[in-house]
Amino acid sequence: MVVDWIDVARVSVSLNVVMLLGLTWVWARNYLSFRSKHTIGLALFGVLLLAQNALSLYFYLFHPVLAVWFATDMPPLAWRANIVIHVFQTVALAFLLWVTWD
Repeated sequence: MVVDWIDVARVSVSLNVVMLLGLTWVWARNYLSFRSKHTIGLALFGVLLLAQNALSLYFYLFHPVLAVWFATDMPPLAWRANIVIHVFQTVALAFLLWVTWD
């Protein structure tokens, strides 16, 4: 079985974007209610991590040069390393989402 690493990356990063939208919304709403440094820190963290994931998704899907390179010419070892980072981040965000929503 051949794994299409670009699809794994796209799914993982897409899930990260969705989870970060929800988390950032909750944290920003909490900041407006409580006005604490902790909540603004979490909201800023969410915005920055959301920007990083949105940029990654743009590179994987739409960038005229990088999207083609990622889909066709990126070495498999580099893909596996990249995927490990994305999937770990997805698992961490899922846990953070569960803790935040509870």
